[in-house]
Amino acid sequence: HSLRTAAKMAAPIFRCFSRGQGLGTPGLSGVLPLGLREAHSGAQGLLAMQKARGLFKEFFPERGTKTELPELFDRGTAGNFPQTIYCGFDPTADSLHVGHLLALLGLFHFQRAGHNVIALRVQSNARALRQGLKALAANHQQLFANGRTWGNFTVLDNSAWYQKQDLVDFLAAVGGHFRMGTLLSRLSVQTRLKSPEGMSLAEFLYQVLQAYDFYYLFQHYRCRVQLGGSDQLGNIMSGYEFIHKLTGEDVFGISVPLITSTTGAKLGKSAGNAVWLNRDKTSPFELYQFFVRQQDDLVERYLKLFTFLPLPEIDHIMQLHVKEPEKRAPQKRLATEVTKLVHGQEGLDSAKRCTQALYHSSIEALEVMSDQELKELFKEASFSELVLDPGTSVLDTCRKANAIPGGPRGYRMITEGGVSINHRQ
Repeated sequence: HSLRTAAKMAAPIFRCFSRGQGLGTPGLSGVLPLGLREAHSGAQGLLAMQKARGLFKEFFPERGTKTELPELFDRGTAGNFPQTIYCGFDPTADSLHVGHLLALLGLFHFQRAGHNVIALRVQSNARALRQGLKALAANHQQLFANGRTWGNFTVLDNSAWYQKQDLVDFLAAVGGHFRMGTLLSRLSVQTRLKSPEGMSLAEFLYQVLQAYDFYYLFQHYRCRVQLGGSDQLGNIMSGYEFIHKLTGEDVFGISVPLITSTTGAKLGKSAGNAVWLNRDKTSPFELYQFFVRQQDDLVERYLKLFTFLPLPEIDHIMQLHVKEPEKRAPQKRLATEVTKLVHGQEGLDSAKRCTQALYHSSIEALEVMSDQELKELFKEASFSELVLDPGTSVLDTCRKANAIPGGPRGYRMITEGGVSINHRQ
């Protein structure tokens, strides 16, 4: 038999869009799809509903345009339904993280309402990001659709248009439409300029590239809405001004809130506390535990932001929590919904097995865990796999696994109850 022993130790810009009729118009057969009926039920409509959940924070511009933003999502007045929405993600690492989830959830809500969404990547780390986004989209479609007809989810790479551009020609054709005073006045630019690190030319020009992305998508996919974090609002404004100047048409921006840790740090890799969506970086168990550990004063907000649960169901969950707070039911439901979306049903099952093995001393869960799960569970611990002869003692086993020091001290660790095998002293 093989006996496993482990010593437990005391933890680029990505753009997404939803395009119009060029991607097809699923669910437009004269009967409003269920997702749309839900999104537009009552007087609130899709935008107001997501604002009530806290997912949509700001709209730009809110007033003063020929077309008002809510009209785009009103089937009765929009001339080119469904709409196209895109969003930006920073792919300077080879994985998205929890900080990107809200933008993805925003896209998914539009997709559920019948609009087609596209994810756009830049070349850096593009392959890994494409795989991660497609996996999330597939989990969303497979596990949360309930047989409804939604819009499409498509992945694009903006190198498709930039690789054809000559730098000098691009600066001459595009750069001339941007005023330095306006670019420098953006709050995000001011913040970076005043920081100890300063701001590089590449960072400064990024808002021009993001504006051109918006323009290209508007021209080729009729993309009229850009979704992004609240720190992206200045870049979204630059895109609006560029498109309006060249075409006279109105486009819009929607921001989602930035999620911070309990210390106020942004949940991203730059803060050093990233919870990644790639299993190789953060296991399903670690993702699950991240949400299970959320505080009571945050969990209701996170249920509204990170899940598709209807608001009445969230209210019911929170009412039960008041009666039995020790069960942490809202945290468990939050962790379940997010882990299932990110890692699928198998990933959720893995997270629950690891939780049972580690926190509930379940021998049954430990026995059925794969090598991958064991290594994920005891990531910070030493790990070895041994083939033992019959009659091998606990002392010999621990010494072969380097789980105890040599000599009398290691022997005393066993006799004094300091060693457990499969949760048993």
